[in-house]
Amino acid sequence: MSAALEARPTRSPFARYRHSLWLLTTRDLKVRYSTSFLGYFWSILDPLVMAAIYWIVFTQIFHRGTVGHEQPYIVFLLTALLPWTWFNGVVSDATRAFTKEAKLIRSTKIPRTIWVARLVLSKGIEFVVSLPVIIIFALVSLGTNTPAQLHWQIVFLPLAIILQAALAFGVALIVAPLVVFFRDLERAVKLGLRFLFYASPIVYGLESVPIHLKPFIAINPMSGILSLYRSAFFPLELNWVDVAVSAGFTIVILVVGALVFRRTIPTVLKEI
Repeated sequence: MSAALEARPTRSPFARYRHSLWLLTTRDLKVRYSTSFLGYFWSILDPLVMAAIYWIVFTQIFHRGTVGHEQPYIVFLLTALLPWTWFNGVVSDATRAFTKEAKLIRSTKIPRTIWVARLVLSKGIEFVVSLPVIIIFALVSLGTNTPAQLHWQIVFLPLAIILQAALAFGVALIVAPLVVFFRDLERAVKLGLRFLFYASPIVYGLESVPIHLKPFIAINPMSGILSLYRSAFFPLELNWVDVAVSAGFTIVILVVGALVFRRTIPTVLKEI
C-alpha cells in the first residue's frame, strides 16, 4: 500500500522561504485594508492626495510649475516622492517588526529574516500599485503647454526597484533587531528619516544643490536610485556616478545588515 502511494515532493529551502514570505506579505496587506471601506484603493488614494497637496504648495503658492526642459514639476516630484514613500514605510515599520509580532515570531520556525523581508515586499507592492498616479498626472499634462515626455530610460526602472529593495532590506535588517535593545531608537529613526527626506533630491533636483553640498548629497544612497526613477521623464537627471555610489553603499549596508541581524537575533528572541 505504501509503495502505491507516491511521496509528496518536498520543497527546497528557497521554495519554503518564498512561500512563507508570500503568505506573510498577503496577510499584512489583507489586515491593513480589511477594515477599510475603500480597501486597496487607498494605495492609490494616499499618494494621489499627497501629490495634490504638493501640487498646490509648489505650483500655486511657490509658482514652480515646470522644471528643467519645461517638464511639469508635479511629475518631477512624484517620480521621487513615491519611491521615497516605499523606503520610508519599510524603515518605519522595521522599528516594530519584532515587538509587534513577538508571540508569533517566538512560536514559529520560519527564518527570522522573513519578518523583515515581508515589509519590503508589502510596501513594494503598494509602491507598484501607486505608480498609475504618475501616469495620471503625465496624461493630464498633455493638455497643457508643458506636457510630460516619456523617454527610453524607463528601461532602468527594474534596476531602480532592485537597488531600492536591497537598500531598504539592509537598513531594516539593522534597525529591526537593534530597536529591541534600544527602544529610543524608534524615535531616532523617525527623526533620521525626516532629515534624510530633505537630504535627498526629492522636492529639488541635483542642479539646485550648491556645489559645496553636492558631495554630501551624492553619498546619500537614495540619490542615485532616485535619479534612475526620474530618468524616465528627466533623462538629464541620470548620473551614473551617483548610481554607482548608491549601488556600492547598498551592498555595504546589505552586508552590514546581514551581519548585525545574524549576531543579534538569538538575543532578540530572548528579549521579545
